[in-house]
Formats: sequence, C-alpha cells, structure tokens
Amino acid sequence: MSDRRWYNVSNEDQVFSPSLLVFKERVRENISRMIAAAGGTSRLRPHVKTHKMPVIVQMQMDQGINKFKCATIAEAEMTAKCGVKDILLAMQPVGPNISRFFELRKAFPDVVIACIADSLSILEQLSMLSTGNGVITDVWIDINTGMDRTGVKPGAEAVRLYRTAAGLHNIRVAGLHAYDGHIHEKEFGKRKEISDKAFQPVERMKRELEAEGLGPVRIIAGGSPTFPVHVLRNDVELSPGTILLWDYGYSSRFSDMDYLLAAVLLARVVSRPGPDLICIDLGHKAVGSEMAQPRVFFPDIKEYIITGHNEEHMVISTPEAGRFSPGDTVYAVPWHICPTVDRYDQANVVRDGRVCDVWNIEARKRKITF
Repeated sequence: MSDRRWYNVSNEDQVFSPSLLVFKERVRENISRMIAAAGGTSRLRPHVKTHKMPVIVQMQMDQGINKFKCATIAEAEMTAKCGVKDILLAMQPVGPNISRFFELRKAFPDVVIACIADSLSILEQLSMLSTGNGVITDVWIDINTGMDRTGVKPGAEAVRLYRTAAGLHNIRVAGLHAYDGHIHEKEFGKRKEISDKAFQPVERMKRELEAEGLGPVRIIAGGSPTFPVHVLRNDVELSPGTILLWDYGYSSRFSDMDYLLAAVLLARVVSRPGPDLICIDLGHKAVGSEMAQPRVFFPDIKEYIITGHNEEHMVISTPEAGRFSPGDTVYAVPWHICPTVDRYDQANVVRDGRVCDVWNIEARKRKITF
C-alpha cells in the first residue's frame, strides 16, 4: 500500500464500475472539522441533500448533532427514521406534497418536522390542514437574499408575510430561512463582504419583528460556501451540506475551507478509440453533469481534455493514452458531489484502503413510504 494514493482501493478488482466510493474516516473527520468551525453542535443544522445516507446522519448524531435540514419529503423521512427530533424541509410544499408532508408528520408525531414558505396561499393551506389534523405546524419564512430562486425579498413585504403567518390558526412561525447559495467568490474577504451585505436586511427584519413582539426570531443561514462567514455570527443556525463529502469544485475554489475529499468515483477504460483517446464508463448517468466540463478531476492523469460525454461514456483526449488498456481502473473526483451521489443506489464504503461495506443511498428515492 505504500505506493498507493489515499483514494486507491486494494481490492478494486472486486468493485464494479462505475461505482461511488465513500471514505468513512474522511467523512468522520469532516464532521469533526465542521463542528470545530461552528464552535460546537448547538448551531449546526447540516443539510442531508449531499449524501442522502442514513449512516452519515447517524455519524453526525454520534458526534452530538441533533437537528438537520432536508430538500425532499423522502430525505425528511429518512432523517426521521434515524431518530432525529428536529427536521426542516427546506422546500415549500406544493400540490400533493402538502398532504405528504402531513402524512409524514402523522407517522412521526414526536418529531418536529417544519417547512419553509414564501407564499400566503401555501401558508393558508398549511393552516387549514394543521387545524384539520389537530396539530401545530412550524414554518420558517423563506427569504430571498439575492439568489432569486425562492423566497420573498427582505423588507416590508416579508415583514407583512411573517406577521400574517403568525396570526394564522395552528401555524407557529419559527423564524427566517436565508439561503445564499449564489455567493461563490473564491477569496474569503470578498465572499464575506457580499454575504454580509445580503444579510443586513435579514438582520433588520429580525430586529423589527422582535420589536413588535413577534420574537424570538431565529435565522437559518447559508450553505457550504458561506459557512465560514455565518459561523462568525452569534445568532444563526448553520446548514452546510457539501462539507460532509466535499468535492473538487469547492476544494479547488475555496482555499480557506479545510475539508477532505471523501467521495471518489471508480471507473474503467472500456475502449481505446484513437491513439490519444480513452473512453471510460463514466457517462452522464454516473456523474453530476449540469455544469460545463471538466465535470471530474483525474488525479492520475496530468494532461487531458474531456472531448465527449454521453449517457454511459466519457471520452478523454490525453498524451498519456498509451499507458491505458481496456479494463484499467481510473479514479475521478466529482466537480459537484451532490447530484453525483444522486446517480447511485449504494455507496461502496472504504476503510483502511479496502472496500469493506455498502451503504444505501436511501433518500435518492423520490418516495420512500409517504
């Protein structure tokens, strides 16, 4: 093993390709570093959307984290099954997902399963169903801090919505949800400057609402890129997700964030279609492909260009092609780990340089039970 890199597995001949490898001790170390950065577990509400795995939820619980954030009903169900008692569905439920939300809550009556909302009509539906089911629903008002994806702009309109929501039957407004996933500046100082500016109206809202007697107003802020910024605030909950597995996109961009790559793809050469070309079995269906190339980083190939990418194939042009033959293993680090994990039903777990276990990626399902 002395000549093998950390991502190589000694029993790769027993691992089919393409496969997702997850390195257990590296995940554990990332959890520890996340907790250290946050100054403890009390403010942490990690997002499960990156890994979607019950085992990783449990690993975080083992280190004292007791509340989580989810993107789908299935993720919320998986998290509740782990024994978590405080869960936020960070997606405004609409259509049949509203009834699914209440079915899930009925199945886990001892768990606080909250949701976000930015629409009065949705809040009114939540109020009606809460009243009909005889339950109180915790809702976080979703604030648009500049990403322009969801939420209401902070200010008078958001204050009115918060005030109205607080008066609805069986609705308990828990606070403000302020996700700033659009802030990706490489240099920490610039990232902090933009995040601070975007967050100032949220802080003003908090003060205004509490002055009206509508507090205490809690705030859930940020994701992974702005995690180092929001940890500097004393009164917010923190929701990093990518940190748990990390990826090449963030590791190559944010030098101020010291986390370990903990997930790697194992692929194989399936063809040599030209003297400078190799084709591997790492198609769109095996790696997150929503961004421009390169969608992966090959640590063992010094010079390459990805010239083709299809459903099952990835073609690489490299002057090193001559050292590869069909069947050879190629390791790749995903640029974006979250949608990459979502391509797989199971992860091969690596410990001490060997694949030794399999973890189900349970919440990649759109529906588990409810």
